[in-house]
Amino acid sequence: MKPIAVIDFETTGLSPTMGDRATEIAIVLLEGTKVVGRFQSLMNAGVRISSFIEDYTGISNAMVQAAPPAAEVMAQAARFVGDAPMVAHNACFDQRFWAAELGRLGGAVRVDHPFACTMLLSRRLYPQAGNYRLGTLASFHALPSAGRAHRAMADAEVAASLLGQIQGDIQRDYEVEHAPHDLLMKVQRCQRKAVPKTIAGYFEGLRER
Repeated sequence: MKPIAVIDFETTGLSPTMGDRATEIAIVLLEGTKVVGRFQSLMNAGVRISSFIEDYTGISNAMVQAAPPAAEVMAQAARFVGDAPMVAHNACFDQRFWAAELGRLGGAVRVDHPFACTMLLSRRLYPQAGNYRLGTLASFHALPSAGRAHRAMADAEVAASLLGQIQGDIQRDYEVEHAPHDLLMKVQRCQRKAVPKTIAGYFEGLRER
């Protein structure tokens, strides 16, 4: 079974195109529902953290000033992930920072990993959830807490638990043996009403190969 890397960034703001940088990264590596590895580090990108972000994440300027350089951390993270497909909650955010921070390294570092999004998947599968923030979905599914929200490892751990919930629910509700990453990518792109047809079509395609 190919590993899946569940990732979370803490950052100085919302967009790397506006000069925002990562301050912390965490990755949980899964094989099925089993955690087979973890990576976490603060990183020093040489930018100042605002008081708002410091209050929001608990990550201070002193903490990042004592952390390894961002380039060193991201090179380690890239090696840790390898070619594994990736998952994040609100993945468009984490995908932007993953590509931007790795893009600073240059060379042959891969930046185009496919990202599945537990927020988009939850929108398709759990219309009764109310909202799709990670904390709300964790409460909705009674997932275990992993520590302070808005710290990278705690959020990555909860996102990994949510991914397991999503995969298990797809297996149970649609009577399929597995819910691999490429199926999740298809489900997150379809309309909610098209989820059953999308899942059925995916497995029909496998049988025809």
